[in-house]
Amino acid sequence: MKKIDEYQGKKVLVMGFGISGINAAHLLVKLGANVTANDKATPKNNDIVDDLEADGIKVITGDNPISLANKGFDVVVKNPGIPYDNPLVAAFVKQGTPIITEAELGWQIFDGHLVSVTGSNGKTTTTTLTQLMIAENAKHQVKYAGNIGISFSKIAENLGPDDTLVTELSSFQLLGAPTIHPHIAIITNIFSNHLDYHKTRENYINAKLNITRNQTKNDFLVINWDREEWQKIARRSQATIVPFSRLNKSHEGSYVEDGMIYWRGQEVMPTKDIRLIGPQNVENALAAIAAAKLSGVTNDAIKKVLTTFSGVRHRLQYVMEYQERLFYNDSKSTDIEATEVALQGFDRPVILLAGGLDRGYTFERLVPYFKKHVKAMIVFGECKDKMKDAGNQAGVPVIESENAITAVPEAWKLSEPGDVILLSPANASWDQFPSFEVRGDKFIEAVEELTGKKEQ
Repeated sequence: MKKIDEYQGKKVLVMGFGISGINAAHLLVKLGANVTANDKATPKNNDIVDDLEADGIKVITGDNPISLANKGFDVVVKNPGIPYDNPLVAAFVKQGTPIITEAELGWQIFDGHLVSVTGSNGKTTTTTLTQLMIAENAKHQVKYAGNIGISFSKIAENLGPDDTLVTELSSFQLLGAPTIHPHIAIITNIFSNHLDYHKTRENYINAKLNITRNQTKNDFLVINWDREEWQKIARRSQATIVPFSRLNKSHEGSYVEDGMIYWRGQEVMPTKDIRLIGPQNVENALAAIAAAKLSGVTNDAIKKVLTTFSGVRHRLQYVMEYQERLFYNDSKSTDIEATEVALQGFDRPVILLAGGLDRGYTFERLVPYFKKHVKAMIVFGECKDKMKDAGNQAGVPVIESENAITAVPEAWKLSEPGDVILLSPANASWDQFPSFEVRGDKFIEAVEELTGKKEQ
């Protein structure tokens, strides 16, 4: 941990009691700040409040009182999910109070080698693969943290100058991380996500590009080269560009040619040996390989990881095989693009479980994928009628169900040996579940109840 004094004696407001907010509050106390912690909700577990107050932190819950904007705070550390049009946040913006996220705080105290990953899809898998690959050859600690569910600052506290930290960073986190400077930055892809938060696609892209804002030519930006738009976005960086591509050969980075993965013209391994299925996971592997090779990792270490790693929970996760049916949990597929690539990963008939929060769009784009890959569909949630329309256009049998739990026995009735039963909703979970993680966990529980087996 790097010793810094910029918070000594400063008044700091921490907004949000998530894992990152609680850790940030305690860290700021160690850094000499006078800390107030505020959460709009009142915690059900009073231990959270007791723990904060025991560290000398003033705690305010149940509201984001606008009066806090007049208390002379020097800095606000905001939960990334709190929008900037929140009245209290907007008041701080208006008066020019610096607003950062916990990722920025983590960077400020970090004293080692930073690799950071962002993108619309594939962040967590790429972060995990990158960490595993670098760790295979490392003589020092290699950890991961960030949007992957582990506090950046908490991990950074315990790392030294020779250690490596691989961080997954969301657009929300990056908006509040003005000085973050990874030596290697990865952008997996950029689609049109979180426009309710960012308002425009350009705002969303700009937030993602904060990952490379402070990079120089001595740093590296590893970026997907499979779309012309992403190639243009790369040129807005000052870093050395390292492309990865499933579709376009580039000797400057990692790519696929005739079923073989190459790094700068040298063979690494066949794509068929990657344990993770689907073209999106080939892309995730290519991104991780680029970062790993830039970090001095051997091909043998890369092969070991890619031939054994079976996936991150809820991200095209293999659950089990039962009576010659394969179950997969892809609850993280909360947009159309993610479900497109999930379906392309299977050469068996798929019974698709899909649906969820109605965000106002329709699903015609999925019709060709339904025609090619899907044997039958079970639809649920607010957008089930729209999903059913797309299934009907594809000529696929469609059954309605209540949710992702009740859909499991319905899918089983339709299945035959050799089929894949896939939860890949193409929609957010919030109409029926508090998160995609809960939705995926409930799906797995339903599979376990149906089969009498535990996930593998």
